[in-house]
Amino acid sequence: MTASSMFAQTPTTTSGQIAAYQFTVRLSNSGETVACKAGETLLAAIARTGKKGIPVGCRGGGCGVCKVEVLSGQVHTRQMSRRHVSEDDERSGRLLACCVYPASDLQVCAIGRLGQRLLATSTHQTIHSGQMR
Repeated sequence: MTASSMFAQTPTTTSGQIAAYQFTVRLSNSGETVACKAGETLLAAIARTGKKGIPVGCRGGGCGVCKVEVLSGQVHTRQMSRRHVSEDDERSGRLLACCVYPASDLQVCAIGRLGQRLLATSTHQTIHSGQMR
């Protein structure tokens, strides 16, 4: 995915207000989907699922614990620490969920600590419920 295809213009209404959209985000780690409102960060949507142990860190793009790779869809971002997201990462769609705002339906893969947590939670729920996913 190239940066030009990933980053989108903010959808607005005729009065100039940000349009009230809701997007579906598919988490490829667990196969789950999460609803994310326009203007809401991807991390806030993931945290709202109520899963225990989701690493939220600083929520400002400085700690790097919420790294994701955007596999498909368009996003808006705010500034992230270059310590955790290089220019190459950004061009490749590897971003911090606390700084990502969906602009379309997305498919993302959580990487690093967030990815480990989503897999652990998904595996625990599968084993605990006795169902296969």
